[in-house]
Amino acid sequence: MKQPNLSFTIAVILFIATLSGCLQNPEEDPLPIEEEYVSVKDRHLLDWDKTGSHSILLESGPHTALEVQEATFSVDTSSVWETGPSTSEVHLSFWLPSNTLEGEKVPVIAIISPYFSYGQPGSESSPTNVVSSGRGEFIFENFVPHGYAFAQVAVFGTEESSGCFDYRGDGEGLGIHSAVEWLGSQEWSNGNVGLYGKSYEGATQWEAAALGSEYLKTIVPISGTTALHPLLYKNGSAEARSQIMHMNYFSSTVDYDEDDFDNVCPDIVEGFFAGPVTYGAGEFDPYMGNYYDERSHIDRAYSNWNGSIYWVQGMQDWNVDPHQVFGGPPGTNWYQSFIDAGFEIRGMLGQWGHHYPDQVNSHDGVDSGYGYEAFENMTRWDWAQDLFEWFEYYLQERGPKPKLMTQIQRNDGEWRIEQTWPPEDADLFTLELGSCNYDGVFVGGGAPVVGGGQTITVECPPLDELRDLHISGLPTLHLSAVPTFDGGQVFVEMQDAVTGLRLGHATMDVRYHAGGSEPQTVIPGSEVIMMMEFQAIDALLPAGHGLRFVLSDQGEDYLAPACGNLCTLHVLPSLSTFQTPIISRDGSQTIIAP
Repeated sequence: MKQPNLSFTIAVILFIATLSGCLQNPEEDPLPIEEEYVSVKDRHLLDWDKTGSHSILLESGPHTALEVQEATFSVDTSSVWETGPSTSEVHLSFWLPSNTLEGEKVPVIAIISPYFSYGQPGSESSPTNVVSSGRGEFIFENFVPHGYAFAQVAVFGTEESSGCFDYRGDGEGLGIHSAVEWLGSQEWSNGNVGLYGKSYEGATQWEAAALGSEYLKTIVPISGTTALHPLLYKNGSAEARSQIMHMNYFSSTVDYDEDDFDNVCPDIVEGFFAGPVTYGAGEFDPYMGNYYDERSHIDRAYSNWNGSIYWVQGMQDWNVDPHQVFGGPPGTNWYQSFIDAGFEIRGMLGQWGHHYPDQVNSHDGVDSGYGYEAFENMTRWDWAQDLFEWFEYYLQERGPKPKLMTQIQRNDGEWRIEQTWPPEDADLFTLELGSCNYDGVFVGGGAPVVGGGQTITVECPPLDELRDLHISGLPTLHLSAVPTFDGGQVFVEMQDAVTGLRLGHATMDVRYHAGGSEPQTVIPGSEVIMMMEFQAIDALLPAGHGLRFVLSDQGEDYLAPACGNLCTLHVLPSLSTFQTPIISRDGSQTIIAP
């Protein structure tokens, strides 16, 4: 058969394509042809610059940064402080890309922080008009050349911003909201503001979202505090820093001169007492309905805001624990709640601690059971590129829409893609602790005791002799206990019974046995079921290995119960149940990190 003429065939195809465009409804714009990025799964094949202290984009941008500019503007604060100033000023610095000289409007990426000029005189950190190391330079070097403005904003009572230093309070939130509004409404702005940062600089993002600015299009909280009470307390168990948190920040932000009186507002005193009172009073705590509720931001963001979230969390973070993301009302988690409500969510969950995904020097030094086993595959040198693709869509309004997915790293280092986390297709594996062996001190006979220096070790047989078990989610331990006092606490570390490797932990004050943040009086001598939930775990338990649970009255950075040796708990392992979500994956969604 005679073969068709190739040139003629191509010409016909082009003619038909052209004709189809002519026949299209003139009122309908043709669909844009968008350039696709290299997929996450193929990024390991690319050449990444690993010479610096943070990740670098694959391609540098065409623009340069103009000279830094500074701005100060007034905010009416008469409604947020009883005795503070009625007007306060927000100070910020910003850098524009050179394309704004040609009249182009650009989006803004901002870091909002108390850490500018932070610390004792003579050893302060840099002010807002200097690109901050570690966090600011990452945005400045990668994104300004691609046509983004970059801003650094000082919260009230810090650097050159006046007013009270209102630690996570309504006043601080108002100043943050005002800064977002200012950045989004400038003549050089395209009206799209994104926020970036870790820890407190992640908390300020939730404070901004809580007030729902139309300019705030996306936030990227990296181990960002979502609410103060669950940051400092886990089911009533108090972290040591809970007693000094507010005053510690205040003492580090003031300048130690006569102007410091302008930084003082009633919440400074309230914050000083809130920690110790909550720790000791439990169900009689007068601060839960005032001080801590004012400092819960994620619930208000859920109700008041409509933006996108790129959620980044260290699975081994002991500073801002994973339950800041996967906590929420009992029986739910915030991550999934936002997805269910229609928010556009992407996540990156690594086995690092309180760190950025790409700062390898921060990842170094992790201990076994706390991320060490994942270290070789931990640092994400493609983080800048991943974030660039996110910002391009949500701030520049160009390029393909990023896939709404979760990148999760298992404790042995393997990365994979999930639609959400915890996975919704998990099966529950149930282990009755009555089938396990346990030892401890049996005071007065009967059940072993936790507290007063006494611990219990529960050793369980292999969960599965033939297959590895992939734990993925929030395991629970329904622990039967009999208090001897209106108080007491159990801290549980879960280990691989063969290797001793730490897999996770849970903690609970017995007055919070129903879970969450609502305490209730317990009657000595009456059995209660402590509904304990472990911190987020994504780990592999090898075939033939069992679990070990070590129970004590305190662990890691949690304080012992305020009632001390008086409040021991008799624990009944034979009446207790452990459950864990188990998943099965075929490797098709595995990622090789660059």
